[in-house]
Amino acid sequence: MSPLFPPRPPHPGGAPEDGVLRHAHWWHRRWVRYGALITLLTLSGLVILALVREQTGTEGFLVGLGLAVLPVPLLVAAFRWLDRVEPGPWRNLVFAFAWGACAAALIAIIANSFATRWIATATADPSGADTLGATVIAPIVEESAKAAAVLLVFLFRRRDFTGIVDGVVIAGVTATGFAFTENILYLGTAFGTDQLTGDTGIASVTAATFFVRVIMSPFAHPLFTVLTGIGFGVAALSGERQHLRRVLVPLCGLLLAMGMHALWNGSSSFGEFGFFAVYAAFMVPAFGLLTWLVVWTRQRELRTVREELPAYAAAGWLTPAEPFALGSMRARRLAREYAGRHLGKPAAREVARYEAYATSLAFLRHRGRRGRAGADFLVRERELLNELWRRKDVARPALDHAARMTAPPVRVAAPPWPVYGVYGYGRGPAHGQGHTAGFGHPSAPVYGSPPMYGNPTVYGSPPGPSYGYGYGYGHPAAHGHGNGPQNGYPAGPYPAPHPRQ
Repeated sequence: MSPLFPPRPPHPGGAPEDGVLRHAHWWHRRWVRYGALITLLTLSGLVILALVREQTGTEGFLVGLGLAVLPVPLLVAAFRWLDRVEPGPWRNLVFAFAWGACAAALIAIIANSFATRWIATATADPSGADTLGATVIAPIVEESAKAAAVLLVFLFRRRDFTGIVDGVVIAGVTATGFAFTENILYLGTAFGTDQLTGDTGIASVTAATFFVRVIMSPFAHPLFTVLTGIGFGVAALSGERQHLRRVLVPLCGLLLAMGMHALWNGSSSFGEFGFFAVYAAFMVPAFGLLTWLVVWTRQRELRTVREELPAYAAAGWLTPAEPFALGSMRARRLAREYAGRHLGKPAAREVARYEAYATSLAFLRHRGRRGRAGADFLVRERELLNELWRRKDVARPALDHAARMTAPPVRVAAPPWPVYGVYGYGRGPAHGQGHTAGFGHPSAPVYGSPPMYGNPTVYGSPPGPSYGYGYGYGHPAAHGHGNGPQNGYPAGPYPAPHPRQ
């Protein structure tokens, strides 16, 4: 490994080592796939737009559109907040919303109408066909159509789909798009009914529909589909050889989503207060339970960051303060604000990217230690390390500042004998590199990298001296040049040097 630059892996899309260029088939090219996907979603959107407008009329469509859009920003912001630890790219969210609003809605409206008409013709019972269509056909068709978006992201954006939170976010945004289109239809139809009957105000069908679908249950469709997303999230955490688990768990999540959807649609047939009984007894508790699960998973992800990144700090790729700062959402925010205030908005965006890459690195190492990493583990690890190294000059001062601002002070017990240069709770003299200061952080740079133990591999130490501070652990650094536990971090399973070093 070069002493001047960090190891740089070959680009996955580059030429093979034997120098022979291998041209991909035309349908494997990115612009072909993107073009086909955009064309499919655009055509679906135009068709569903025409169908909804035909059923509601132009005026009803505009009213429904204006009312249906109200909960969308709140729901998308909520799912984006859940994804703040390791934020996925916006293109995945845009695809998920577009799929739900266009493709899934089109599949649902065509399949539901066809199935209901077929049942009505076969049984000569239109009322029974409508009930059967709402409680059986619609849940199966709609949840399957929405689950297709989660499946596509799981298969073709595997690097962005690493756990339960990713499944929840993709599923929730897909369902938000689907509910948006469905609400346009229901609200527009209700407005048309009011136009015929002359009802206005609170007593109108439009107001009642708005209250039930937008005020009381904007989370209904996201709640159903999130169960499917959790299933795919568990599959993403499973090992490559756990084929049965990777198939059955998403399928179980999909079946649960269909069952809850069927219960919700059938609540109106349970009597006068059936809807409110199902809402209070099932929907609200389920919503609270899933919210707790997702928030708990989010906190566990932060804990994973704090536990996995010290190995890279020990190897010199990160400063000792960074695992602490990157494992705190408040410290991350302070780091971005610090960079934006002193270096401008581009620097704040670079710090945000640094935080995202560091989190992905922590999750990758976590999967590797559990034997769940893919065959590209080493290449992916080096790619992430190189992305961090490119942004270190901007991100490290900001994260260092955030660590100082958020680390709790650690009281250092005064010795019973007088010590030269120590005044109460202040900073003592540094007798060598890596010595601790008054609040438990070293006051001098540490040169070199400490010994590395355990697996998986980290690619050695980056070039040059490693500067840093250890905050919040109250563990003084060892005397000397960085051999052993240092900078406030407990000893842990540090990675082994790469065999080529």
